[in-house]
Amino acid sequence: MQRVTISIDESLGATFDQLLRARGYKSRSEGVRDLVREAVEAWRGEQDLSPHCVANLSYIYDRRTRALAQRLSEIQHGHHDLIAAATQVHLDHDHTFESVMLKGDAARVRAFADGVRAERGVRFGSLNLVGVDADEHHAEPASHTHAGHVHLSPRPG
Repeated sequence: MQRVTISIDESLGATFDQLLRARGYKSRSEGVRDLVREAVEAWRGEQDLSPHCVANLSYIYDRRTRALAQRLSEIQHGHHDLIAAATQVHLDHDHTFESVMLKGDAARVRAFADGVRAERGVRFGSLNLVGVDADEHHAEPASHTHAGHVHLSPRPG
């Protein structure tokens, strides 16, 4: 077993201790191990090798961070082909929650999400990615033509 030492401020430590008691943990180490396992599994899920996906990227950002809102907007415009929709909720005078729904090439969606989450002032970034199949076929007779685009369909199972 490896030993890892971390430093957290007193307020976060006290809140973490409350969470541990509420969930019945006997020690901080047990709780931290479960959090690390959860993060590793989430990361593994994001590494799904599906070539196409639908996804939701959610994050909170601090609008006081110099030019961050403008940078985020430019990043989104630079990837307009991936973005199906974006919604903002103003939490208070300084913080905005944004949810961006994405679809397309999974590697590009992951790269977009990583770039947004790495921006200074973006916090609590979370990507929920679902691999899908891309095809031009219908279960029923086609009632329209595709003119060069494909449908993204959930995988069976």
